[in-house]
Amino acid sequence: MAADLCLSLQRTPDAVRLLGELFERQIEIGDATRASLTYKKLARYVNPAWDQKVRFGQLLENSNRKLALETYENAFEELKTQGRKQESLTVLKRIVVLASTEQNLVRVGELSAEVGDSKAAAAAFLKLAEITEGAGGSAAQWFERAYSEDSSDVGIALPYGKNLLAQGQAGAAIFVLEPHISKGGQSPELRECYAKALLAANRLTEAEPLMWQLFEQNPARVHDIANLIGLLVDAQQDAEAVALARKLEQFQRLRGERRAFLAMMQEVMGGHRASSEVLEFMSELFNAANREGDYCQTLLKLFDLHCGMSNYPKAAECLDRAVEIDVYDSGHQKRLEMLRGKIDDARYKVIAARFSSTNQSVAESSSHSEPATLGAAALQDLMLQAEILVQYGMRSKAIERLQRIQELFPQEEQHNQDLQQLYLSAGMNSRYTGSAQAPAGAAPSSPATAASNGSDPAPASLSTESTDVSHFTRVAEITRKLYRQSNADAVLLTTVNEIGAQWKVSRCIAAMRKPGLVPTAVKEYCADHIKKGGANALAKIVAAIHDLAVSRGTLTIADAPAAPELKAVREHLAELSITSLLALPLSDGPDQVGILLLVQTSPRGWHSSDIVVLKTISDQIVIALNNAGLRRLVKSLSVTDERSGLLKRASYIDLLMAETKRAVQQSPPVTVVLMQFGKNAAMVKEFGEAAVEAAMQQIAPRIPSPLWKNCVSWLPT
Repeated sequence: MAADLCLSLQRTPDAVRLLGELFERQIEIGDATRASLTYKKLARYVNPAWDQKVRFGQLLENSNRKLALETYENAFEELKTQGRKQESLTVLKRIVVLASTEQNLVRVGELSAEVGDSKAAAAAFLKLAEITEGAGGSAAQWFERAYSEDSSDVGIALPYGKNLLAQGQAGAAIFVLEPHISKGGQSPELRECYAKALLAANRLTEAEPLMWQLFEQNPARVHDIANLIGLLVDAQQDAEAVALARKLEQFQRLRGERRAFLAMMQEVMGGHRASSEVLEFMSELFNAANREGDYCQTLLKLFDLHCGMSNYPKAAECLDRAVEIDVYDSGHQKRLEMLRGKIDDARYKVIAARFSSTNQSVAESSSHSEPATLGAAALQDLMLQAEILVQYGMRSKAIERLQRIQELFPQEEQHNQDLQQLYLSAGMNSRYTGSAQAPAGAAPSSPATAASNGSDPAPASLSTESTDVSHFTRVAEITRKLYRQSNADAVLLTTVNEIGAQWKVSRCIAAMRKPGLVPTAVKEYCADHIKKGGANALAKIVAAIHDLAVSRGTLTIADAPAAPELKAVREHLAELSITSLLALPLSDGPDQVGILLLVQTSPRGWHSSDIVVLKTISDQIVIALNNAGLRRLVKSLSVTDERSGLLKRASYIDLLMAETKRAVQQSPPVTVVLMQFGKNAAMVKEFGEAAVEAAMQQIAPRIPSPLWKNCVSWLPT
């Protein structure tokens, strides 16, 4: 009322003073509506003070944000003109609350820096960087501004370090993050970023402890450790790579994931520089895991590596160990020649003696074209190996040796009663095709006879014989690869890849399935430019054709889309562009276990010899699948020591008693070797129990034997 009276008497200054006091009082009691009316009346006669504008803006924040922003801007400009930076900063912060735009954040950051509030300036620039980065822009300058204002804040250093790392500035990222790591920063995100920066800067040994800590907290990071091992190998830090690999192997073994570790290490070594130390470590692992195929291949890689470095004594050692695994490898003779004159003669003769008799026999066979002259020594060697394998229940490996005998000594069982009995013991039939059925001692036709009969039949006969031998060679090669697989998936995958490539089909499909049920496993090989089939289509086709094959046996269909028995899956046949197919059921005695499919996108006929060979391979597939299951069972029921793989003493005594009983009944030879290295009490007193045990763990698996893989060692006591 007093203000209105002053206005009516033209006493404007008094009216303004009274309206200002009234506005303040209304603000204090929280009467926002009347305060707003009073402010507007005041603004008609005078420009309100900056603090009055700020209070009026606060009243408008929830009801009229646009007018509130305009009021704050007026107050800010007024304070800026007056040079009152601290009050200006307060108003700017209110503006940023309402509108966090890039311009506003820049003003807050710069003004905070001017007044010495580095924390507020860093927070403003950091928020600006996050907004810019979220919009897809380059936030490097804002991260840098924030870090320059407050380098002690890990919340600023971490995103700045990540930004530098993304730009490839690993050294700068390390400089930013290192102080926080030195202070004991335990944030996993901080340590991970710092470790990545060290890796990018090739400071691998410094990154290892951080990477290992992160891995221990989250074992799913195992591939990060594997990648680090690969980087150490590429950086020629082989000793560090092996040390880390051993550490990882121990960790994974305790978690029961040793097999996965081996597979992972194979991938690592396949993609990085060949290292003699790492390959030696891998050979130890494969040997301890009884993976003979991988062990032998690793030794041969070591041989090539040592030869390339002119380290011939080590190369000789690798070849010697590889010959113990597979004496019949075709490349051994060439490798032996590479060592001639470069190692000690006595050492050379020891290695040559392991397989020279066999190689000499094979060479004589080639020069005289008479399989029967391969030599009694080689035949007896193969028969002895097969007999030992049969006795120990290793039927698949025994069949592999017998197939080798069939290839080198056709029809030998007809006049060798021991070999006949060996075929029966292994449950294997002697199979021959074409000219291979001729007696082993039959002499080939003379050139004169061939000429008198017309010159054409002789080449045809030779071609047929060559094809038959090639067929058996295929069976042996593919079977050898199948038997090396450790699980059913690997057996099926090897099957489709080997058969698909060998017979040059469009698709090769192998599946495990019981009649009337869906397939439990399906593996597919596709030729070049052939698209992989869908899981649903493959399952439908496998089920339909398997049911037919169970009732009819081997199926050969030249025009699959037109076949009435495949009408139900015609749509899926068209989807996979299948025109012709050959189907062979996989059976284990009376039990149907799956199917092998060879399909072509064009019409194709199948020669009878191909079908015979594929049937033989089908039998081997089933055996390999059974072997894989047996390996799993043996591993689950293992009575071996976890570290050394040796039989425990109690288990070995049971085995020895069983072998002795069998020897009494069947009269096979049994040999037991007991070796004493000293009195146990004296050795423990002199060297310590741990040292003695470690020495025994190393000595026992290395005791030489003519057929080492059939020898059984046990834990020393």
